[in-house]
Formats: sequence, C-alpha cells, structure tokens
Amino acid sequence: MYHYLEEELEQLKMKIIKMGSLVEEQIANSFKALFEGNNELALTVMRRDDEVDKYDIKIDKHCQRIFALTQPVAFDLRLIMSALMINNDLERMGDIAVNISEQAEPLNDYTDLLRKMRLEDMTVKIKKIVKSSIDCFVNSDSELAKSVILMDDEIDKLDRELFYRITDEMKSNPDLIVPCAHLLALTSNIERLADHATNIAEDVIFLIDAKIIKHSKDPNNLKLKE
Repeated sequence: MYHYLEEELEQLKMKIIKMGSLVEEQIANSFKALFEGNNELALTVMRRDDEVDKYDIKIDKHCQRIFALTQPVAFDLRLIMSALMINNDLERMGDIAVNISEQAEPLNDYTDLLRKMRLEDMTVKIKKIVKSSIDCFVNSDSELAKSVILMDDEIDKLDRELFYRITDEMKSNPDLIVPCAHLLALTSNIERLADHATNIAEDVIFLIDAKIIKHSKDPNNLKLKE
C-alpha cells in the first residue's frame, strides 16, 4: 500500500510542477504582451487559461483519490494539504495573467507611459518571486521559501512608489487619466501575484519544516541560515 502511495504522491508533485511551469510562462507572456503591445500574444494567454483550469481540476481530483484510497500521515499528509493550497494559488495566478493580458489592448498606445512609470522594475521582481516560489517547492527548499517571503516586502514598496507616480501623473496630465486608471488596475493585479507567490512559500515551509508561519509576527521564523 505504501508503494502505491509513494507513486501517487510523486505523480501529484509532477502535476504541481507542470502547472507551475505553465503559470510561470503565462505570466511572462502577459508581461511581454503588455510591454510590446502584442494583442495576439495577449489573446494566446487568455486562450491557454483553459489549460491552467484543467490542471487545477486534475490536481484536486488526484488529492481526493489519494485521501479516499490511502491513509496518509505526517509528511505525506502535509504534501497533499500543501498541494491543494499551492494548486489554488497557481490557479489564481493564472487568472491574474489573463487580467494583465486584458489590459494590453487599452494600453497599446501608452508603452512610453509604462516606461516612464518604471513598471518594468516591478515586473522583473515579480517574475523572480514567482520563479523562486515554484523552485522552492520543486527543490523542497525552505530557505528559498523564506527568501520569497522577504522579497514580498520589496515588491510592496515598489507598488506604493508606483501608485504615487501614477496618481501624480493623473494630477499633472488630465489627458492621461484613463490610461493611468488602467495602469492602477494593472499594478494591483501584478502586486497580487507576489501575494500568491508568498502563500506558496508559506505552504512549502509548512510542508518541509511542519511550521505554520502564515500571519506570523516572529522574525525568527524568517531568519535565513548563513
């Protein structure tokens, strides 16, 4: 029975990794579509969201099957619980990639505005935190997971700076109020990607270290090894 459970858990982990890779690609393509004004690529991201949704359902059903046919305990049980939570965050990240792609067309004529607001500074950080959150699961690396959580503070700071730059632009140039409004909605979606990446990192720490650090105020929980 345990050999069967091991095989099922390995298959489950592979599905999470494949879904993570797809979501990472969706996010990268949504950013590319935005900065290049590439409506065709934006449409591709929207169409591929069905693939993300299919993985979401497959992973949920796989977890249900394992619960129904085995009696997982300890690490095995934590892996299934973490897989369910990570799956949910990846699915939401896929939805956000679609939201970002939907903003590409309204901002087609304002790529100079995107550069002026230095939006790319934030997207570079986002791609790094998303990749790191997936890597920490793939490699069972709780130290990398802690660094992901710390990275989120940097992105929150960039998000605040962007908000003030955009609102200042709206005040000084009323002709740009509409594209700036789209940009505010866009940055809100981009910042949420970091929140979901942080959730994944917290789930990895729960999986590896059996510690729940969500909403934790203890800085020792995030102390990195030297």
